[in-house]
Amino acid sequence: MRARQGKGGGQRRLRVGEAYRHELAAMFQRGEVPDPDLGSLSITVTQVDVSPDLRNALAFVTPLGQVDRQGFMDALKRVAPAIQGEIARRLGLRLTARLAFKFDDRFERVRRIEELLKDPVVAADIARRDG
Repeated sequence: MRARQGKGGGQRRLRVGEAYRHELAAMFQRGEVPDPDLGSLSITVTQVDVSPDLRNALAFVTPLGQVDRQGFMDALKRVAPAIQGEIARRLGLRLTARLAFKFDDRFERVRRIEELLKDPVVAADIARRDG
């Protein structure tokens, strides 16, 4: 069993983070984000971390397909206050966390590692080491 995470209670932080993640994903899926640069994108919300005082939330997101990374992040920054307000309304929270976004590149890193492992030189080196 895990100990409490910092001040503010770990379980509550996790529940609030998951509620934010769920609402964000639903908004992106239904195209309810008020920005034309984001409306046509399929966006995955992989995780939302909430600060111990529940005042800040960092959403890790990744668009499906090729996009201009900087343009994507700029668009999210523009709509963050509107999304934040809508999430607060939907969840009925007294305190609304300030929402920020971070590009989640873990899928790119996994794909790159898989490519490296398929490389004949790397595969031979692994076989030699394990053999």
